[in-house]
Amino acid sequence: MNLSMTKVINLRQFRKQQKRIEQITRAEENRYRFGRTKLEKLFDKKELLKTQKFLDQNHLSNNDEKKEENKCLVKNSS
Repeated sequence: MNLSMTKVINLRQFRKQQKRIEQITRAEENRYRFGRTKLEKLFDKKELLKTQKFLDQNHLSNNDEKKEENKCLVKNSS
């Protein structure tokens, strides 16, 4: 006769183990999310400023757009 016996588990230890696993998982996520070096943060900040500066320099304001429209109208009239 073959009796299948399950392993006896201490629930207190099981809960503690699950809590540790959860904390480790959360720590890994936080390391990925917030664990960047100062150099990486500085590089990203400079890239963002460079991109914003480029976009600001090439941005057409309403006055610029009206001037462009007037130039087109003058060329077409001639």
